[in-house]
Order: sequence, then C-alpha cells, then structure tokens
Amino acid sequence: MTDPPRPAAKRLAAESAEEHFVQLVTEHQPRIGAYIQSLMGDANRAADVLQETNLVLWRRKADYQVGKPFLPWAFGIARLQVLSNLRDKRRAPSLLDADVAELVSTEVETEAERLHEIQSALSECLNSLPEKRRQLIQDRYFESQTIDQIANSMSQGSSNVRVTLMRVRRQLAECIERRLATGGAS
Repeated sequence: MTDPPRPAAKRLAAESAEEHFVQLVTEHQPRIGAYIQSLMGDANRAADVLQETNLVLWRRKADYQVGKPFLPWAFGIARLQVLSNLRDKRRAPSLLDADVAELVSTEVETEAERLHEIQSALSECLNSLPEKRRQLIQDRYFESQTIDQIANSMSQGSSNVRVTLMRVRRQLAECIERRLATGGAS
C-alpha cells in the first residue's frame, strides 16, 4: 500500500503541470497568432484577440487533457474568441464577417490536424534513419550548420554532403507518405 501524496508532492505536481502548460502555449504561440491573424485580417485586432485567447487558455487549463494534441484545442478556443470579437465589433470594418471566419476556421483547424499527423510521421521517420543520416539532418536543420561546416566536420566534400542530404530528404518524404497512407503503421 502506498502512502497518499503529501501536500508538497501535490504542489510540485501542480507546478510541473502548469510549467508544461505554459511550455505548450509558448511553443504554439506563433501558430495560434497566425491562425487568429488569418481570421481577423487586422494585425492590431488580432494581437488583442491573441491576448484574450491566452487569458482564456490559462483560465481553462484544467480542461486540457494531457496527451491529446494541444493545437486543435487551442484553435477551438481562439476561434471562439475571434467570433466573439467579430460579433462585439460589428460596426468596425473587418476583413471577414463571423460566418466567413467560422468557415475559414474549420478549414484551418483541419489543416492543423493534418500538420500534426505529418509532424508525427516525420518524427518517426527521423528516428528510423541510420545514426549518420539522422546526425546529418540534425546538423543541417536543427543546428543550422552550413553545408561547408558539415562537410568539414565529416571530412567530405560539399557536393557529397549536398547529394547525401538530397537523398535523405527524399527518403524522409517517402517514409512520411507511407506512414500517412497506412495511418502510421509502416
């Protein structure tokens, strides 16, 4: 039989959950902002709605289910904030009215879900690469090293690195397509 969690342990768990939530909001902030901007058309109003959305996200953090994709949940809240803002400010000119914004938001949310599937497939495909190829991708795209820097570190010519990168990108693209076609089971 285990002891019930002590208050300090509960406090630490709650702080960890809040830190994780803040990390998710921060990580997805540019995409949430772009989503709102695509619906509002006006950068100043979109910035206001983004702030309102962040407040609502924080107030409703207990509603977010850990382990589920964060972005669709956040988009749903952002969409409601956009619609509320458009309805409240009907007299102010806007690029979109509420009905059009709702239609556009549905399309954008669908694309976001597709992007999440692609990112998951990419992550799995990267993990299936041989170590040297995975390191090449890491150096080039995650650490932003130049082709010449990579070539020097690998004691290879730049043209060899370019050709290898092209092959690895093609390999990743094919892997992603296979995973998406089979629902991730390849």
